[in-house]
Amino acid sequence: MEEERLSIYRVSRSIKRKENSLYNALRSIYEDSIFIGEISQLWPQLPLLANLRCGFWYSPNFHSTCYFKSTDGHTNNCSFNTSRLNFHVALLAGQKGGCVIVDSTRRGKRFPDSMSRTIPIWTCVLNRAIFNYLNRIGERNSGFDSDSNIYNRNGENTSHISHDWDCSLHLPLWVSKTEKAVIEDRLEEWTKELEASGADIASLVFSLKKPLRPLWISQKTVIWLNEVPDCDSWDFTPIILVSASSSTGTLQIRTTSEFSWKYIPGAGDDEESWARGLSPKFFWNHAYELINSGPDLCNQKVATIVEKDRVYRAHRGQNAPQVTVKLSKLASTDHHSEQEPPLYSDISNISNMNSTQEDCIISWLGSTNIAVGKAEFGTNVPKVDCILNCHLELAFACLPNAIAHLHLPIVSSKLDRFSLLNNLPSAFNFAKLNLSKGKSLLVCCHDGEDISICVCLAILTSLFNDEGAFDDGKSFNETCITKWEMRRRLVFICKYAVNARPSRGNLKQVFSFLSGGRVSSVS
Repeated sequence: MEEERLSIYRVSRSIKRKENSLYNALRSIYEDSIFIGEISQLWPQLPLLANLRCGFWYSPNFHSTCYFKSTDGHTNNCSFNTSRLNFHVALLAGQKGGCVIVDSTRRGKRFPDSMSRTIPIWTCVLNRAIFNYLNRIGERNSGFDSDSNIYNRNGENTSHISHDWDCSLHLPLWVSKTEKAVIEDRLEEWTKELEASGADIASLVFSLKKPLRPLWISQKTVIWLNEVPDCDSWDFTPIILVSASSSTGTLQIRTTSEFSWKYIPGAGDDEESWARGLSPKFFWNHAYELINSGPDLCNQKVATIVEKDRVYRAHRGQNAPQVTVKLSKLASTDHHSEQEPPLYSDISNISNMNSTQEDCIISWLGSTNIAVGKAEFGTNVPKVDCILNCHLELAFACLPNAIAHLHLPIVSSKLDRFSLLNNLPSAFNFAKLNLSKGKSLLVCCHDGEDISICVCLAILTSLFNDEGAFDDGKSFNETCITKWEMRRRLVFICKYAVNARPSRGNLKQVFSFLSGGRVSSVS
C-alpha cells in the first residue's frame, strides 16, 4: 500500500513537472506578449516599462524598467519603501504624458499585488508630497511679488495647480473598503517619510503637469478600439498597469497544427526555477526559433544558445560560469537550474534605450566622483582612475597602468551573511586613499544593482557630508549613524542609479559596519 501511494505521488509530481516545462513557459510568455503589443499600440506615445523581474520577459521593446515589489502591497500588510522610490518612472511619465507598466502573476489573480496596492500607494504618496511642496512654496511667496512663481520644464506656471491637485487614493475595485481605510490612515505617515528622506521632490514638480493616477488593464478588460481616449484628454498623468497573463483558473491545454502545450499564467516569474540560464534578451533574439522548435527540441535549443554565449564571454575574459543542470530523482527527463542565470540582462540590453553606451553601463553618483556599474564593463569605461571590483569570479587580467585596482570577491548575503561586512574595511581604505587624492572611483559587481550599491552606500555615508562633498569622514565622526540616515543616503544613490536593488541582508551588513565602530577602527 505504501509503495502504491508513493508511486501515485511520483506520477503526479512527474506530470506537474512536464506541465511546467521550459517550452510551456516560453510559449506562454510569447502568447501573452501579443496582448502586450496590442495594448502598447493603443498609446504608442507612452513608454513601455517592465516591472522587474517577471515583467521583463513579456516584450522585446521596453523603453526602461522599474522595481515595484509585491511584498510592499500584500493584503493588510502594505508599506511605502523609500529604498524603492522609482522616481525615474514619475519623471518619465511627466515627460511623455504617462507610461505603461507591464507585470504578471500566477494563476488565481488578475493583477499582482504590486499593481493592486504598491503602485497605487506610490502614486498617492508622490502626489501628496508634490501638493505639500507647492503649498510650502506658495506660503513662502505669499508676501512677495508674483515674479517668484514656479515654472515646469515646459515654461508653464505651476503655482496654480496646488488648488485642484488630486491627492486621493485610487485603488482597484477588488480591494475592500476596510483595507482602503487602513491604507488611507497611513498615507500621511508615508508622505512625511518621503519628505524627510531627502528625495528630490522639486524635480517631480518641474516634470509633472498633472497628478499621477493608476489605471488597470488585463486580458479580461473590454476596450472599444474606436473609443480609446487620448492621454492629453485626461486630467491626470496615467500610469497604465497591464497584467500580461490570463487569470483563468482552469487548466488550459492549447493546440496548434504541430504541437500541444499547457498555458502557464505568470510564466515569467521565478526564472531561476525554469529558464536554464536563458535571459529575456536571448529569448527574444531567438524567439521564433525556440517557439517553432516544439516541446521536444526546446531544451536543447536553449542549451545551445546559452553555451554559445558562455563561450563568447569566456573568450573575451568575461564572467562565464557554466549553467549546471542536474537530473531529477523523479524522472530522468526532468531538469532544473541550480543557480541564478548568468545571462540576466538589465536595462542596458534593451534595444529601445536612447542613451550612450557609457550611460547604460555605469551611473555617476552626482558630483561625488563615484560611479557604480557592472563588472564586465569595468575596463571599457573612460574617465575612471581606479576600480573597486566586487565580483566573485571576474578579476581583470589586463588594466591600464594608470588605473588602481582592488578585487574583493564578495558573495550574496544568501550565501554568506558576513561576506560584505568582512570586505567593507578594505573597500573603505581603498576608496578613502584614492578619493582623497581627487581620483574618480568605479565600484562594480556582477549586476551593478546590489553589492556595488551597498559598497557605495558605505563609502558615501562614511566619507561624504550631507551635500555630497568629500570631507574625509569629518561629518560622519560628528554624528551618530541611524538606519534613517543611511536610508537618506540610499535615496541619494537611487536618484542616479535607477536600477539599484540592494538586498535587505546586504543593507544590514552596511549598517553593522557603520554603526559598530568598524569605520573608526580602519581609519
